[in-house]
Amino acid sequence: MPQNSDTQPTNRRARGRPRGWDDKTEQNTIKSLDRAMLVFEHLSRSQGRMLTELADDLNQSPATVYRVLVTLEGRGLVEFDPEHQLWHIGAQAFVIGAGFLRRTSLVERARPILRRLMDLTGETANLGREQNGQVLFLSQVETNATIRAFFPPGTLAEMHSSGIGKVLLAQMPDDRVARILSDHPLQAFTANTLTDPASLARELATIREQGFAIDAEERNEGMRCIAAPVFDHSRTAVAGLSVSGPTSRVTEEKTAELSRAVMQAAQDLSAALGGLP
Repeated sequence: MPQNSDTQPTNRRARGRPRGWDDKTEQNTIKSLDRAMLVFEHLSRSQGRMLTELADDLNQSPATVYRVLVTLEGRGLVEFDPEHQLWHIGAQAFVIGAGFLRRTSLVERARPILRRLMDLTGETANLGREQNGQVLFLSQVETNATIRAFFPPGTLAEMHSSGIGKVLLAQMPDDRVARILSDHPLQAFTANTLTDPASLARELATIREQGFAIDAEERNEGMRCIAAPVFDHSRTAVAGLSVSGPTSRVTEEKTAELSRAVMQAAQDLSAALGGLP
């Protein structure tokens, strides 16, 4: 006999979430899929790799890595260059990544502001946020100048050597900064990279006071970046805006002018998100 609706249980599981959905232990992971994602993620960070190089990098057998690559190739996520025997990220990876960008209004609302910032300064304008202790670049409007900075969407950078990274670190509580620096040691990329925690702490205090950060050839020699934070409605820094270009154009003498333009753009995006400085 069918049950009356009054007697049916009320603690049904939400659709799409099995019992124990929040259990991330080994029994709930698919090892082959996890291995495939390791290969995919590694290839995304170091494009143009030979099979043997990938196998050595990941400490996996070439046969195992090859099966993963062929499977991903069948879905368009990776591509093989037979002439040079190199594997690359495929076009379908961009399609999937674009779905993430469409999920948030941050990128959409930032686009016209980045465009204005580039037009005003003549330099490449960038949008990025923190992800797992690194800067994830979400969007960019490039300058038309022949020499320019280039951070395509999806690029990851260390926070301590990035203008956006430092401006976001400056808005974080000390314990969170300590965790990020523990997971991501202060690697030197140029002679100007801050590799001493005490020096970085003093720099972050200055950034908080003045409202912007400068990457003075700390990631790439000959390139300078000026960044400012973007805030949401709870006054949390959710992203950073920056302009970047060669030191021949982004000079120390232009820092005041460029920093005002970047801070204004960051305030405009904060307002567009309903944020408060």
